[in-house]
Amino acid sequence: MINKNVLLGLGLVVGLSGCTTVAELTGNDSATLNLNAAADYKLLVEDAKAQKALDTTSSTYKRVNAVFVKMKPFADQANKTGQQFDWQLSVLRSDELNAFVMPGGKVVFFTGIVNQLKLTDAEIAAIMGHEMTHALEEHSKRDAGATAITDFAVKMGKTYAGDKLGSMGTQALDIGSKYGVGLPYSRSLESSADRGGLMLMAKAGYNPEAAITVWQKMNKIDGGSTNGVQKFTSTHPSNNDRISDLNKSMVEAKQVYKAAIKK
Repeated sequence: MINKNVLLGLGLVVGLSGCTTVAELTGNDSATLNLNAAADYKLLVEDAKAQKALDTTSSTYKRVNAVFVKMKPFADQANKTGQQFDWQLSVLRSDELNAFVMPGGKVVFFTGIVNQLKLTDAEIAAIMGHEMTHALEEHSKRDAGATAITDFAVKMGKTYAGDKLGSMGTQALDIGSKYGVGLPYSRSLESSADRGGLMLMAKAGYNPEAAITVWQKMNKIDGGSTNGVQKFTSTHPSNNDRISDLNKSMVEAKQVYKAAIKK
């Protein structure tokens, strides 16, 4: 299994139902940010190989990779950053319910999120599109600290249990002095990633309604939690807020999807 300390050292801070960021780089232009992220990604992959956690053969890997390959051309079309992305995918053997992206198009999926949520290909595409959009819209640059890693952060270890941080949250604080822990993405950036991902998956021919079912599945694991404690201890939309926002763009997304499958 992948060494969690290495993941933390690379800036992966797992939160609840949103994307958490670690401000590792400041003041970098897009090219430099992407270059440094690529170096961190290389270290991550090397560690995964050493830990025999890099999955390149399972049916889960093949499904995630097929979605990645299908969506990549549409992500390239949507790239307005001025920098060509070297899109790469790694699938890690882990029970973590997690996926994340690094600047420049380095996508990482954990097998746990696919297997435990029993994701369909379209639901994988919803998560893939969300992460791709974070990279394409360079949310790491727009967020405080120009972060090196963005995190889909759907780890269901209950980072927030009442007002107490879980073990992953505690570890994240421990590395804060070394890396500088930034603020989570704002609701507006999260909503932007949701909407952008919705359109990307639709253009690639995946039914956008799957973006709704992803969060419905999250609700079942989350216990349908939209309580005040969770909403006020996080800057992220709740699962139900996400569903509501996604539904506002669903008519447009379905039109894009219908046009895509007719080609």
